[in-house]
Amino acid sequence: MSAFTSEGLSGSDRRDFLRHTLCATAGALVAPREKKRIAVIATEYRYYSHTDVICSRILEGYTPNNVRVEPRTRIVSMYTDQVPEKDLSRAAAAKHGFTIYPTIAEALTLGSDRLSVDAVLLIGEHGQYPDNEKGQKLYPRYELFKQITDVFRRTGRSVPVFTDKHLSYSWTKAKEMYDLSHQLNFPLMAGSSIPVTVRVPALSFPLDTRLEKAVGVGYAGLDSYGFHALEGLQCMLERRRGAETGIAAVETLSGADVWRWRASDQGRWSAPLLDAALGCLRTPKSGPIETWAKDATLFRLEYRDGFQAVVYMLGQSIDDIMFAAQVPGASKPRATRFDLTRRALPHFDGLVDFIEQFFVTGRPLYPVERTLLTTGALEALLDSKHQGRRIETPHLNVRYRAPRRDYHEFA
Repeated sequence: MSAFTSEGLSGSDRRDFLRHTLCATAGALVAPREKKRIAVIATEYRYYSHTDVICSRILEGYTPNNVRVEPRTRIVSMYTDQVPEKDLSRAAAAKHGFTIYPTIAEALTLGSDRLSVDAVLLIGEHGQYPDNEKGQKLYPRYELFKQITDVFRRTGRSVPVFTDKHLSYSWTKAKEMYDLSHQLNFPLMAGSSIPVTVRVPALSFPLDTRLEKAVGVGYAGLDSYGFHALEGLQCMLERRRGAETGIAAVETLSGADVWRWRASDQGRWSAPLLDAALGCLRTPKSGPIETWAKDATLFRLEYRDGFQAVVYMLGQSIDDIMFAAQVPGASKPRATRFDLTRRALPHFDGLVDFIEQFFVTGRPLYPVERTLLTTGALEALLDSKHQGRRIETPHLNVRYRAPRRDYHEFA
C-alpha cells in the first residue's frame, strides 16, 4: 500500500501521489469481502507495549505516511502469555468484540477442531522474562511459534505468520522457525519497525547500488535496541551491488577500545561516516564524541563478500538510530536518520501498514531472510562481547535478494 520511495517525487507531488494511491489501493485491498481474521499471540498487552502500539492500530485505524486509513484486517482472537497488573487485553476484547483464549491452539481454532483464522500475528516483546549471562532477554518467541505451527501441522492447514522484531535470542531456534515455514509451506514475515519508518533526510538506494563501507548508529540496550540498529543497517546494505551472501565474522568492542579502533589504520575509514550519521541527530551534540558517549560499544561486521560495516551503539547519550555509507564517486557520505518522532510513533504506522498488506495479500513485502540474518548477527555479537574475541560465523551464510522496491514511509 505505501510501498514507495522518495526518489523522483517531491513536495506536493509526493503528497498527491500518495493520497491517490493510498485511496485506490486501500479500496482494492478491502474490496467487498470480509476482512481477514487475525489471531494475536502475545507475551503481554499493556500500555505502550508492542502489542498495544500494533494492535491498537489494527483495532482503531492509523496514519501511514500521515494519511488516515481504516484497518483492512480484524482481530478475532488473542492469547496472552502473561497478564500484568495493568493489562489492557481484557478491556480491548470487551470493546472490540474479540475473544481471549486460554491456549494458543484455541486462539487459532476459535475453540473448534480446525484452523479458523486467516493469519497469525506473533508479538513476543515485553513481559517479565529472565535475562541470560549475555544480557539477552529470553522472550519465548520460539516456544509460542512452535505452538502455532503445531496447530498448522495437526489441522493440515497453514496461514501467513508475522513475528515482531527478531525471530529469537537463539540462532538455532530462529533457523528452525525459518525452516518450519518452508516445511509447512506458509509465508513468514518478520522484523522491526525501523526499516519501514520515515527517513530524514530521505534516502533510498536503488537496487544494485555500488556502496563502499557503511556505519550504523544506535542507542540504549545492546539486545533490544542493538537489533533495531542492525536491521536499520541491513535494510540499506542489502541493496548494494550483488545479492546478500551473509556475514563471515563479527567482533564487539567496548569503552575506550571503541575509540582506539576508530583511530587505528583498521578503523579510520569509519570516522567520516560516523560524523555524517551524527549530522542527522535531532539534537546535535557538541565536543568530541569520546567526551559524551562514555558507554559506547562497537559492533563490527565482516560480510562474506568482503563488505565492511560497523554499528556504534552510543548508550543513553542519544536517542536516534542513523545510517551512513559512502557511494563511490560521491563527494561526501549519504546519511539518514530512521525517524521515530515526526508524529506519534510513525514507525509503528509503517509497520502495521505492511503487516496488514502481508495478511491481505499473503505475500511478504520484504524477505524474512533479512530478519534471520540480523537475528544471528546480534546473537554472535553478544557472544563476542561475552567472550572478548572476534567470532567467525560460517552459519550466517544467509543468501537473499533485496526487493526491487524499497518499502518504507516518506511522509
